[in-house]
Amino acid sequence: MANVAPLFLMSLPRSGSTLLQRVLGAHPGISTSSETWLLLPLIYALREQGIYTEYGHRTARSAITSFCDHLPDGRKEYLDAVAALATSLYGRVSGSGSAYFLDKTPRYNLIVDELLEMFPATRPIVLWRNPLAVVASIEETWSRGQWRPYLHKVDLFEGLGRLIAAVAAQPSRFQVVRYEDFVADPVVETDRLLEGLGLPSEPACVDQFSSVKLPGPVGDKVGITRYDRVSQQSLDRWKQTVTSPVRKQWCRRYLSWLGKERLELMGYDIEALTAELDAVPTSLERVPSDLAWAARGVAWSVVEPEINRAKVARLPRWRRVVSHS
Repeated sequence: MANVAPLFLMSLPRSGSTLLQRVLGAHPGISTSSETWLLLPLIYALREQGIYTEYGHRTARSAITSFCDHLPDGRKEYLDAVAALATSLYGRVSGSGSAYFLDKTPRYNLIVDELLEMFPATRPIVLWRNPLAVVASIEETWSRGQWRPYLHKVDLFEGLGRLIAAVAAQPSRFQVVRYEDFVADPVVETDRLLEGLGLPSEPACVDQFSSVKLPGPVGDKVGITRYDRVSQQSLDRWKQTVTSPVRKQWCRRYLSWLGKERLELMGYDIEALTAELDAVPTSLERVPSDLAWAARGVAWSVVEPEINRAKVARLPRWRRVVSHS
């Protein structure tokens, strides 16, 4: 088992994080794997909201927090034990020469404050990308071009908001890179990140990243097969997706929600992004479909069909259908 330090790569989904993960994973001092999601249930065990279970999450959370109250250091001791467990497991899947295990799980944005508390020595890498490009890539990849951003609100709003707040509060705790800068000069940006980790430069990382395989059910399966070299081809691809007035209006509202200050922290100018969006040619072809999906999105958010679908699936087998709490 390798003695490794945890390293976290934090970003929105479809930000190029798998590309950066594979480039860094090509360094002999860094081990990595497909998205682990390891820490999410262990941290959410202390949260009152956000989990639906058969066993009753609110009751479990009450019991766990009460148990933590009897520990000498309370909640901190629980988090320290979770950190020790994760570090041990990371070491078991790492190479013998590795100094770090890189965990790239985008939903860790939701627990970024706990990560900073649990791993006081870690300096997570934050990868920003033009938020309009992120939204467009999400819709093209997971919705086959249909406009359904409501399916990803937890990432686009809650997760991103928490990550921005954490970086604003403790900027020295993070290493920050923009996707646009990385693909423009990957060697320079990779060397800068490696220097921040105390690792020697390894120019071959950029050329050999395609050899880093990430087997597992979760993660980017598109970019892994599409790209075998760092490319700038995807920078303006988002403009092909946001052509309908419905989509452009949603994007304007999203930029407004992010606001000038938060976008500047990410390295983007709201006026420049808005001007780029306004310059995209408008087409009415997708309007009926976009409006239909928007209406469906309201119902989706209220009804939460994934939970109800799981309950209905039990009925033919006459299994007891339980309410979630």
